[in-house]
Amino acid sequence: MNVSPNSKRIGAVIVAAGRGTRAGGALPKQWQFIAGKRIAAWTAERFLARSDIAQIVLVIHPEDQQFANEIKGIQITFGGATRDASVRAGLEALGADITHVLIHDVARCTVSDSVIDGVVTALGTADAAAPALAVSDALWHGTNGKVSGTQDRTGLFRAQTPQGFALPAIRAAHRAFNGMAADDVEVARAAGLDVTITQGDESNLKITTPDDFKRAQAILERSMDIRVGNGFDVHAFEDGDHVILCGLSIPHSKALKGHSDADVGMHAITDALYGALGDGDIGQHFPPSDPQWRGAASEIFLRHAVDLAHARGFSISHIDCTLICEQPKIGPHADAMKTKLAALMQLDRTRISVKATTSERLGFTGREEGIAALATATLVKP
Repeated sequence: MNVSPNSKRIGAVIVAAGRGTRAGGALPKQWQFIAGKRIAAWTAERFLARSDIAQIVLVIHPEDQQFANEIKGIQITFGGATRDASVRAGLEALGADITHVLIHDVARCTVSDSVIDGVVTALGTADAAAPALAVSDALWHGTNGKVSGTQDRTGLFRAQTPQGFALPAIRAAHRAFNGMAADDVEVARAAGLDVTITQGDESNLKITTPDDFKRAQAILERSMDIRVGNGFDVHAFEDGDHVILCGLSIPHSKALKGHSDADVGMHAITDALYGALGDGDIGQHFPPSDPQWRGAASEIFLRHAVDLAHARGFSISHIDCTLICEQPKIGPHADAMKTKLAALMQLDRTRISVKATTSERLGFTGREEGIAALATATLVKP
């Protein structure tokens, strides 16, 4: 089979329905945290960051829905009692337009683009491809704790994922397969498919035991691109009966003056995101001299900054915003502000902080002439 790269439409099935008891911990391993994020989130983001993946299906246990819902941009389906059954569920959930699929173990959260690229490239001329590493260590047989023989390692490989297939072929292979398979290559070979071996990576480890968490964290922290940006904004008061702060309309004896809706909090957050990306500020993207932005809702600006970060492969790890004013009182509204921002930015509320302080009656905020806001944004790219 010879497939033009432009004719492929690739989906990914991430298998995450297992219980992972050997790894220890109160939760299945895929929902535990390393380097500040759940393992399943790290894994999903490896595929979400790629422009050549059209659909991502995360196959989970029904008890884990609350954790899976934290990951945006994926489709969730429930798995079965075995890995084979879970893979079949994921394959059946793929759209009719998907021609090829990458099947990946959720516990391999450190998979690199180069490993994925190798599989995708091989699928241009093959119905099946999978990454592996040649076995380099001596191999023994053992009985009762003693070496009982040796095994020639010639031609032996350590299998990895993602394993890639033409979707109709692997879907038919799984439907016809009886018994339990070690991986999807075994299912494919049982159906007579030839599987091309692509280059694996020692860093593409599968988290299985407690010690693997430390190894995976070291790999993630070594490879992550972490950006921090700051934003600061000020708006003066004018006549009015409400202010808009972090997307909320709050009754007040004055309004904030500005070319747009003068949401000083959202402006600071937006500039923090642009700053982390090294991409200017709101004024450069939405010039105040342009009349189309007069009175515009600031969520337009914020969404643009969020979309820009995602388009460049970054996830937003954390947002911290401080509003500086004497009035209105922010405390009663801070929780609702977090909820509003979380919805706009597609973030969990725990990754957003909104708080307030006064300037102790000093300066223009102390004289109640306006409101200032300071924000910090943290971006992470695997």
